[in-house]
Amino acid sequence: MGKGLGFIRRFIGTGLGFLLFGIGGVLLKFRLYPYIKNYPNHRLAEQQKARQIVGKVWRYFVKYLIAMGILNVKYQGFERLGRKGQLVVANHPSLLDVVLIFSQQPAFNIVVKQDLLHNPAMKTEIRSCGFLPNTESEALLQACDEVLKEQPLLLFPEGTRTGWDGVVKFNRGATSIGLRSAQVITPVKIEMHPLNFKKGQAWYKLPKQRITYKLTVGEDIDPATWLAEKPLPIASRRLNQYLENYFNS
Repeated sequence: MGKGLGFIRRFIGTGLGFLLFGIGGVLLKFRLYPYIKNYPNHRLAEQQKARQIVGKVWRYFVKYLIAMGILNVKYQGFERLGRKGQLVVANHPSLLDVVLIFSQQPAFNIVVKQDLLHNPAMKTEIRSCGFLPNTESEALLQACDEVLKEQPLLLFPEGTRTGWDGVVKFNRGATSIGLRSAQVITPVKIEMHPLNFKKGQAWYKLPKQRITYKLTVGEDIDPATWLAEKPLPIASRRLNQYLENYFNS
């Protein structure tokens, strides 16, 4: 296929993809109703069933994006994700990061932006799956502590998408949660080329070539090692710097 025809296909596929994701998210309300009717007091078993449904739908969505030539994705080490008490921290280069990870491992609880509770295409999924809105409060820390007793937790410590310069800057709250509550902390590094789907970027401003994603699971970090002979604030600051260096390398 010529470059011009390839771009047209990706252009149409991207626009249709946004439309499908939005409509699909709204229609999922009916499929997920049994798992949301008791919200916010629904049980973990109900949340896990809802996550399997959402993960399957998102997996088909990723397959659609690949089939339309919009992106390629390579996963490395994902068989090590999904353990109870595992805090996964990931960088956030694009709009699709949550979808790419969760479609491969739907066991996760996720800390999500509070604003998404007002998004018609996302609010049902968030509530049925029991995801945690990022309130940046002590209540969130307590909620993460409870989640990590029984579930894996996915968190994007930047709090927003990485800028065009690619520099990853973490909020220290993530490392505090990990050191206080997690059995293990595992980084997932997301690399993409060329950059796209950035915050504030119009959907139709596409790169001239297909996007390539590479998601790599790093080595586990033992919180106890970082806490040995160090108070929590110092250990949190040092671990935060370590992770920033890891993601920026």
